[in-house]
Order: sequence, then structure tokens, then C-alpha cells
Amino acid sequence: MNKQEKGNAGEKLACSALKKKGYRIIEQNYRCRYGEIDIIARHKDFLVFIEVRSKTGASFGSPEESITSGKKQRLVSTALDYLSGHGKPDENWRFDFVAVRFQADKGKHPDVEILQNVINE
Repeated sequence: MNKQEKGNAGEKLACSALKKKGYRIIEQNYRCRYGEIDIIARHKDFLVFIEVRSKTGASFGSPEESITSGKKQRLVSTALDYLSGHGKPDENWRFDFVAVRFQADKGKHPDVEILQNVINE
């Protein structure tokens, strides 16, 4: 599985896991000049911007460790662009993170973990 296929599979697994937890997916792969947000969803009283990271193995660290401070800044700028462009500047919002860990043993199911409110701006 190449990097793009792994990313697409990870996002599909993330959407499935989020739906099971009561998230309602609004949009996927929102792009603007600041960057991209993988998934935008509604969960309870929040508009949620979700970053999905997929990994196989731990040789380069965990999926969570791959979110740099620069990436966090781009996510915040992209979220603010979405909010202003969609007339929702006063909306309650947060960032969640979905880590998808594909197992080296192809017979095992991937591990999907949802972390809420991961960026505090």
C-alpha cells in the first residue's frame, strides 16, 4: 500500500469510527490557501476539525508525534478560514485527532484512536 492509498484508507476508517461515536461528517478534505483539514464534523455542540494520521509501525514515531507546531498553526488558520467563509465565526469549535495504526501483520485490524480537543489556541 503506497502513502496515498494508506492515507485514503485511514480517512475511511476514521470516518467510520467517528460516526460510531456520534460525529456527523459535514465535509472531507477542505482546502484553502492555508492548508487542508481532513474531516469537518459536528459532535454534540461543537464543530470539529479533525486531522487524520495513518502509520504502519513505529519506526518514525507515533501518528500523534507527526503533528508539528507548523502543522498546528496551518490547521488553526485553515479552520478560521472555514469559519469565516461559512458564516460561523461565533461557533463552538475544537480540534480532534484520529490516529490510525495499520498492523504489520495484514491479518490484524488497524487500531483507530480518537483524541478530542488536541489543539488549545
